[in-house]
Amino acid sequence: MTPSSETPEPSRVELTLRGLLLGVLITFVFTAANVYLGLKVGLTFASSIPAAVISMALLRGVKTSTIYENNIVQTVASAAGAMSSIIFVLPGLVMIGWWTGFPFWTSFTICAAGGVLGVMYTIPLRRALVTQSTLPYPEGVAAAEVLRVGSGATDNDGAAEGKAGLSAILIGTLASAFFALATATGIFAAEVARYFRMAAGSATGLGASMSMALIGAGHLMGIAVGLAMLTGLIIAWGIAVPILTHLTPAAGPAADFAQGVWSHKVRFIGAGAIGVAAIWTLGKLALPVWRGLRSALAAQNQRNNLQGTALPRVEQDMPIAWVGAVCLVCLIPIAWVVAHFVSGGVLSSLTLPLTLGALGYVVVAGFAVAAVCGYMAGLIGSSNSPVSGMAILAVLGAALLTLAIAKPLIANGDAKPLVAFALLITAILLAVAVSANDNLQDLKTGQLVDATPWRQQVALVVGVVAGSAVIPPILDLLNKANGFAGVAGHAISANPLPAPQATLISTIATGVIEGHLDWGLIAIGGILGIVLVIVDEGLRATSHNRPDGRTLSLPPLGVGIAIYLPSTVTFPVVLGALAGWVFDRYALGKPGGEVARRLGVLMVSGLIVGEGLFNVALALLIVVSGKGTPLAVVGEAFTATGTVLAGLAFILIPLGLYLWTWRRAKAVVA
Repeated sequence: MTPSSETPEPSRVELTLRGLLLGVLITFVFTAANVYLGLKVGLTFASSIPAAVISMALLRGVKTSTIYENNIVQTVASAAGAMSSIIFVLPGLVMIGWWTGFPFWTSFTICAAGGVLGVMYTIPLRRALVTQSTLPYPEGVAAAEVLRVGSGATDNDGAAEGKAGLSAILIGTLASAFFALATATGIFAAEVARYFRMAAGSATGLGASMSMALIGAGHLMGIAVGLAMLTGLIIAWGIAVPILTHLTPAAGPAADFAQGVWSHKVRFIGAGAIGVAAIWTLGKLALPVWRGLRSALAAQNQRNNLQGTALPRVEQDMPIAWVGAVCLVCLIPIAWVVAHFVSGGVLSSLTLPLTLGALGYVVVAGFAVAAVCGYMAGLIGSSNSPVSGMAILAVLGAALLTLAIAKPLIANGDAKPLVAFALLITAILLAVAVSANDNLQDLKTGQLVDATPWRQQVALVVGVVAGSAVIPPILDLLNKANGFAGVAGHAISANPLPAPQATLISTIATGVIEGHLDWGLIAIGGILGIVLVIVDEGLRATSHNRPDGRTLSLPPLGVGIAIYLPSTVTFPVVLGALAGWVFDRYALGKPGGEVARRLGVLMVSGLIVGEGLFNVALALLIVVSGKGTPLAVVGEAFTATGTVLAGLAFILIPLGLYLWTWRRAKAVVA
């Protein structure tokens, strides 16, 4: 399957059946684990780096294996794992009582058709957001570094740095896995938090998840995003929560009070800020996206004129005609799902307008969401990109569309069919978003390791379809075993999964359809977003003439993210960004400094690898054993001690790793 215009070159081992199959096999592990963890904590991690490590380990003994083939393996696994974020919406159909389980073909079609459409949308965006962009793509860069070191393709000709790089990945992996193991046993607390009452009845606090992976992600994001997220934390927990708890006093523990106000009020302010920042981002992207489309059309003209030899291999995307054809093909199963969903019920009389409206919404809003999510992934990484925040905007649009077409049906007194339809459209749009959110990160990795774009895009399609096949049975299994919080049923376990994002999205859909959503909070967030955009643009404008050439910025999306996501997630990321900045600044200009910076990237990549791989194994053990804490060795009486131990280790382990990295870098250049 090779475009006719591909420039002739020596055969390279890249898109192989062996690589695709290995990627699919890895898919089953990562996707299943990500589904469980997302339902448990409301967050999923990108699996590209762990997948790359596994691929290199399994293919190391194969003589014909190359860095390009390993890149294909991680691309398939990463694309598949990303589709697990559909759990931010799909369980909502069970929560509102519309579904009792997850019908395979309907769920598969939502994921696969939406996901492949997301892949197609990222193809013309690749030039605008990857090759012609300065976005950092933290996970994409880290995955490329892992592939280079593991494949012996380092930029440094000396073998010493190659060995040091492998050691950096390994020590980071082991340290992170050890920390995660100690947390799973209960010896280390999984979270350290402090909430307290303030004057006049207000409350606030702060928490930090004991996660080495989040420290690593913060290092990779950089100081600008880290400071933006710190600003968001201050706005959320230093201003908004204290004010709103003062205005709505309530008795009870400070933690429950503060968390409740954040979850039901402040988070919507964050969603409004994210919405404005996303719209602004989309506006700024209009010109580069248009240029990317023109570039893609120009490449197609070269193919049509048989001038393919003038097109460099690294610019050979899937032909734009194929992209258009696949997009049209994807709309067929989407139309079938929508029509099947509304037929036979109270919405059946509006099957045609609802289907056409849904298709138009997915096509237009899908491309916009793909562009914004791709930009956010490039800015802060796929794992931390607030896809669920985009789901808020998506469900608002879907609910308003549903009301515009079917509002008279509410007169019957039952809004559930309309809520269900809004969730269905949101799920399809989210599949587009999560696919684009991950795919551009993978394409950045491909660019850095000299991969062929069209081959990688084929691998992305394979990954999306493979992941979409795994998700429905896993969701159905977890629904039967655990169920979801607030849903009466016959689950085996007495500990239902919280599914926090799906709960929020369902609440918004119901609030819009039934007319009791607090638009005031979202509007406050929108005003805050406008202020943040002005501040960011002002900083950028005033830093053009700085002597050091650095651009000052306060990314508004980073601020909105920190308001929207739990402090337990964002605070460790801020600490990681500050730690990485201090390390890089210390190394700047010193002998071995550049080597230390490169080894630092690999070491923190290892932090993500170790925790990711351990959580895969732990999630599978939880599902198989049926126990929520299968590795626990201590009881609740150990909680206070575990908190102290976790806090100390959370400081000392990264410090020790940075010191080791610096000493190893000095040894390399000695």
